[in-house]
Amino acid sequence: MNTNQNGLNMNEHAKNNQLAAFRVKHDDQVLTTDQGVHVSNTDDSLTAGARGPTLMEDFHFREKLTHFDHERIPERVVHARGFGVHGYFQVYEPMTQLTKAKFLQDPNVKTPVFTRFSTVVGSRGSADTVRDVRGFAVKFYTEDGNLDITGNNMPIFFIQDAIKFPDLVHAIKPEPDNEIPQAASAHDTFWDFVVNTPELTHMIMWLMSDRAIPRSYRMMEGFGVNTFRLINEQGIARFVRFHWKPLLGVHSLVWDEAQKISGKDPDFHRRDIWDAINKGEFPEYEFGIQVIEEQDEFKFGFDILDPTKFWPEELIPVKIIGKMTLNKNVENFFAETEQVAFCPSNIVPGLDFSNDPLLQGRLFSYLDTQLIRLGGPNFHEIPINRSIAPVHNNQRDGYHRMTIDHGKVSYSPNSLANNRPNPCETSGYQHYQEKVEGVKIRARSLSFQDHFSQATMFWNSMSPPEKQHIINAFQFEVGSVKDKQIKQRVVDLFNNVDHELAKQIAIGVGATQPGSGRTGASETSPAVSQLNTIMTAKTRKVAILAEDGFNHAEVSKLMNSLNGAGVCFEVISKNLGTIKSSDQKELEVVKNHHTGTSVLYDAVYVAGGRASVDAMLECGEALHFVNEAFKHCKTVGAANEGVDLLKVSSITGVNYSKGENIVSELGVLTQNKADNLTEFCKQFIDAIAKHRHWERESVKGTVPA
Repeated sequence: MNTNQNGLNMNEHAKNNQLAAFRVKHDDQVLTTDQGVHVSNTDDSLTAGARGPTLMEDFHFREKLTHFDHERIPERVVHARGFGVHGYFQVYEPMTQLTKAKFLQDPNVKTPVFTRFSTVVGSRGSADTVRDVRGFAVKFYTEDGNLDITGNNMPIFFIQDAIKFPDLVHAIKPEPDNEIPQAASAHDTFWDFVVNTPELTHMIMWLMSDRAIPRSYRMMEGFGVNTFRLINEQGIARFVRFHWKPLLGVHSLVWDEAQKISGKDPDFHRRDIWDAINKGEFPEYEFGIQVIEEQDEFKFGFDILDPTKFWPEELIPVKIIGKMTLNKNVENFFAETEQVAFCPSNIVPGLDFSNDPLLQGRLFSYLDTQLIRLGGPNFHEIPINRSIAPVHNNQRDGYHRMTIDHGKVSYSPNSLANNRPNPCETSGYQHYQEKVEGVKIRARSLSFQDHFSQATMFWNSMSPPEKQHIINAFQFEVGSVKDKQIKQRVVDLFNNVDHELAKQIAIGVGATQPGSGRTGASETSPAVSQLNTIMTAKTRKVAILAEDGFNHAEVSKLMNSLNGAGVCFEVISKNLGTIKSSDQKELEVVKNHHTGTSVLYDAVYVAGGRASVDAMLECGEALHFVNEAFKHCKTVGAANEGVDLLKVSSITGVNYSKGENIVSELGVLTQNKADNLTEFCKQFIDAIAKHRHWERESVKGTVPA
């Protein structure tokens, strides 16, 4: 491996230098025009007298306004709202047997990456926490050129053939007559499209699940969606699908919480990952592959090229081969996140495409899109899109050309430049020699026609709380549809998935309950349930409620324990500034009840201290904070006098400790007369690691989520 004197991998160093070459700092500098001329005044236009007309010769005015008028570029039609982060990827061991791709061979090489997370439907100004598919796109800057894996946080897609993509987007986007609703699928045109396009059925199950409202980009799985090929040096090909598995586990919000966050902090997801990286809590995702031998292409009960079908991990295991670490925020959102151009056709030797009809359409559409968004064919020269591999070809000119090409030859073959640059058979990209033949026909393979089996498998794989969340989502989404016929057709369509599900949809939306439907199917894939994921308290965020007169020893013990477990915390009080403990020790307040709310935290702790608790008992906001956290199934903790606040809250189904014993019920932890909180803090952190306490939803008398 080649490293520089700072220990940076040469690939990382090359990308850093490339970006640095275009970086300009404006600290302590004189204001200039775009031509470098110093400016004397930028507040007043040049006029004929103090009240006279503005003069056209004012070149600074004209330049400033002209640039402003052209600052916006077309937003992406889909995935418009996104957030990008820099990082690197390392393979765990050489993948020589499977692929000749160089970035998958040397565990010591750090391949620079740029990852963009996004919502699909909403515009750039929409909220982060809407119910939607999330984009998960990764650009690898490899020594062989750029590789883009453009995926989502769900392993499948709505449609099978890319020719239907314009129809899908037109249906799910705001309705054209009134541009309503924004960033939402809860409207007539989308569900009209659903009931007329049964291939969407499986994807709708995922969209109605908790996967559609992730807790964080850091806790979100990624999938390549389409089927690709891996090619090794011997020319042997295998089918492959790509996975990104977050080391913090896969976790989601609850719907009520997500809606409230949209109002409290519409930038919740981008702020979350921005803050985590600035704190050094670098998000990590293991890279996995599912591999199918070519001779096994037709051995499964589904078509492996069908993008509306996932490959069950229990049937085709995911082999973990490397890890991506995101460790650097962008320095300029527009220059990097907004101008980055992902294209599935950006591929390197060792990988190739399959006949997946959705993928085949994407190979054209992504490239075509960049031409209008980024102003012509030279968008690859924008710094964030530049390859670290040298670029030598006969492409010339065009909008925004930045390269200054030397010489007079720009064609091939040529003799004036000894036929340079020339193709190279040994290192050049070789397409897999797949034998293809057939009659030209507009038709779908019969192997693509089963639209319900995997939708049922997904439903059967869900835990009881996850199933209830899906039912709730259907009742909200379809309940928002105005056309009664469409509502009934949704019920009838999903009766093909599960009869009980269809009945519950009908009850919620006022439709007629269906007759006999699909029942008894038992196939499951436990891997798709979010209850079967990594559970950790690391980087979770705890709100500590306290006022003047809090118990300093107790709060200090809690803070030290949280720090030790990598859990973040913020002190919330009635007012910003500082509060004093009963022994006159000060504590900084990070948020007040106007700027801090329970939906922005993973757990809440009520500090002890008689005066502090008495003040909170008089404060409706503190009680609301606790009640809402309980409603959303989050961990709630209190010790000593702090328990008194929980006793008068709306928390039900919990018995409180009367002695020194720790009581833990439904994710509510309490301890009276606690001098030593060591064990309590341990159990509190363990409870936070569970993410949510879904058992509350099934206990009679508790507040529903």
